[in-house]
Amino acid sequence: MLSYQCSGNSKAPAVVFLHGFLGSKQDWNEVINQLQDDFYCISIDLPGHGDNQQQAADLMLPTPGFNRCAELVTATLTALNVQHYHLVGYSLGGRIALHIAKLYPEQLLSLMLESCHPGLQSEADKLARKQNDTNWANKLSNMPICEFLTLWYQQAVFSDLSDIEQRNLVLKRSHNQPLALANCYQATSLARQDDLWDLPGQLNIAVHFIAGHQDHKFKALANSWQQQQPVSVHCINASGHNVHLAAPEAFSHQLRTLLT
Repeated sequence: MLSYQCSGNSKAPAVVFLHGFLGSKQDWNEVINQLQDDFYCISIDLPGHGDNQQQAADLMLPTPGFNRCAELVTATLTALNVQHYHLVGYSLGGRIALHIAKLYPEQLLSLMLESCHPGLQSEADKLARKQNDTNWANKLSNMPICEFLTLWYQQAVFSDLSDIEQRNLVLKRSHNQPLALANCYQATSLARQDDLWDLPGQLNIAVHFIAGHQDHKFKALANSWQQQQPVSVHCINASGHNVHLAAPEAFSHQLRTLLT
């Protein structure tokens, strides 16, 4: 089983939260605090993250590792006797959520994707991404963790973060174990992900995409996806790539609206 935390009434509709790369189950605490009175909220540490770092050897992922991640999340929920649930995933967590929806569609009540890529479609893009992710994995494995994190949060996708917010994230993530993270990062590289652009049309549930107003890349991606597939796009003001971190109240309100 993966490490998890539960809040709320276990008889209420279940909502499962999957964090992004470098995160943990605690990343959802502010959102869960606003939903737990009406929902059974379950947040899960992904392999190599959070409390799963203590058993990293037992949770080493194959490459690619998306199906294994989906199996581990599903096994954890089965052990909790959660058979049907709403699934919320941010970034890497959203990409894993897509694979869960592909493998276990009968268990999902709805799918909420935050700043999530449905997959690369050209071999040239996959090759470029593979090289890029290999470079980042090498940095993660060989640099002091704080130096790596400082570089990581200087990427364009995090440009909405202030200097103080970047420093706070570096401090918050500095306890992570680089080798455990590197395994997960390489196994779940976007270059190794299934092309899941057509998945929403194959599901019998609502699929929602939540994007930050300042995240121009993923806002454009979401709008393009919406034109091709039954995906509902919701844009949250005053936020970038990590919407639930920048605007937890607005994000929670949007989730509650969609869930009810």
